[in-house]
Amino acid sequence: MKNQNNEVPVFFLTPIIKLGNSGIEFLNELGRIGIFMYHSFVHIFSLPVQIPKIIEQIYFIGRKSVFIICLTGFFTGMVLGLQAYYALVQFGAVGMLGSGVANTLIREMGPVLSAFMVIARGGSAIAAEIGIMRISEQIDALETMEIDPIRFLVSPKLAASIICFPILTTIFDFMGIFGAYISGVKLLGVNAGIFLFRVHESIDMLDITGGYIKSVVFAVIVSVICCYQGYYTHIRKDGFGAKGVSNSTTSAVVQSCIIILIADYVITSFLM
Repeated sequence: MKNQNNEVPVFFLTPIIKLGNSGIEFLNELGRIGIFMYHSFVHIFSLPVQIPKIIEQIYFIGRKSVFIICLTGFFTGMVLGLQAYYALVQFGAVGMLGSGVANTLIREMGPVLSAFMVIARGGSAIAAEIGIMRISEQIDALETMEIDPIRFLVSPKLAASIICFPILTTIFDFMGIFGAYISGVKLLGVNAGIFLFRVHESIDMLDITGGYIKSVVFAVIVSVICCYQGYYTHIRKDGFGAKGVSNSTTSAVVQSCIIILIADYVITSFLM
């Protein structure tokens, strides 16, 4: 109903105003992330290249994640081997166990689960570390000393992630196939020769390349989002100080996981 001045009541416009504000805020956030990612990439190659800091981050992101990657990959492979065996035995196709497990791990589960494990162990720590540096004004101190914080803090992490993620994915795939071998061959009695033959025959270079493409894309997503959330902790509206760091870390983990699943679908649709 209109008022006497033929104007639409404000309460009718409130949802539209909120929707518009949310859209503008989303575009602003998207723009900040894009600029942040661009600067992070550019500063990887800025001279002098920060080799010592990149090596330090390779140790933190990669070396310290090896155990959890091995453990997760091994038991994921064992579960896949067990589930696939009881599915295939109904059709008399147990010999295809190695093929099914290898393709599932290399094409899909290896890159995704490896990325999730690194987010849980390293991504959350990165977001919290940079967030604490922001609220304790250490990043402001770097800017005062004319040291680019993105080059100093973010670019080495991005470079290290791009190096580490494909390696961790390879380790995950290997341990997953090994776990499936233990589950299927040693525990359930599948012929070892047939299992290994099917693994060898079912994997081609396109599968391996697709897995590595996913791992590199996931590396960029994880490092950029986790660093971004920590770097901009101070402008969050849902908390300040320790609460802001907590919320930034939570947002970094949740957003990274969601965007990885979306990116996984998009990349898979192009590679199929």
